[in-house]
Amino acid sequence: MSVEAVRAPEPAVLRERGAGFATLTLNRPEQRNALGEGLLAALQEAFAELAHDASVHAVILAARGPAFCAGHDLREMRAHADRVWQAQLFRRCADLMLQIARFPVPVIARVHGMATAAGCQLVATCDLALAGRSARFATPGIDIGLFCTTPMVALTRAIQPKHALAMLFTGQPIDAEEAARIGLVNRCVPDADLDAETEVLARALAQKSRAVLTRGKRAFQRQRDLDLERAYAEACEVMASDALTTEASEGIAAFLEKRRPRWP
Repeated sequence: MSVEAVRAPEPAVLRERGAGFATLTLNRPEQRNALGEGLLAALQEAFAELAHDASVHAVILAARGPAFCAGHDLREMRAHADRVWQAQLFRRCADLMLQIARFPVPVIARVHGMATAAGCQLVATCDLALAGRSARFATPGIDIGLFCTTPMVALTRAIQPKHALAMLFTGQPIDAEEAARIGLVNRCVPDADLDAETEVLARALAQKSRAVLTRGKRAFQRQRDLDLERAYAEACEVMASDALTTEASEGIAAFLEKRRPRWP
């Protein structure tokens, strides 16, 4: 009697490398890439590894299947009806969002299909985002008696309050063009062009100095929660320090000599 080989499960996150950038692809299409414990852990591990890779100047966050991300796994949540488990789940998700915000180089969301609840939070957390024209975005927790409080944190930092509150209070989805209009994504592009356009953006970032990208992202995160006077004071100190770096020296020299910079 032959024994059928046991097929190994596919990884929750697929990893690919381009020239100067990496792509992480959510790989739970049957679950609409819902952020269950396993997928959250796999994303955290992948970002932690890439953070120390000096050859990576940008990361594309993409997804397989008909949806980008359906938010949290409601079946998994229902199966663990105790407060400690629920708190740990939301803490782990928040830790992932903080990990992306603090990631040393830009993270680009490549969005197709639906991005709902924590999936919309994921898009709002990424530094940049491109969406296919058929993409949709929603924070529909209000409709199941569970207000999207954690997605609200990222959403209110990405778009203006009244746009965020309209999404949070109604739960109604918005299309990709509206998402671009209100600043949830950078651009809406034809579905057929989404992959190529996202790679164009990633390749453009790959030409920049990783050190400068890292310092710039860190400075952006620090200043945006300061009042205007403190933000300018912080920015002036950062600029003064950065002006004396080897990257600035090379970049200015290349500009004056009309050549491409050779980043250290």
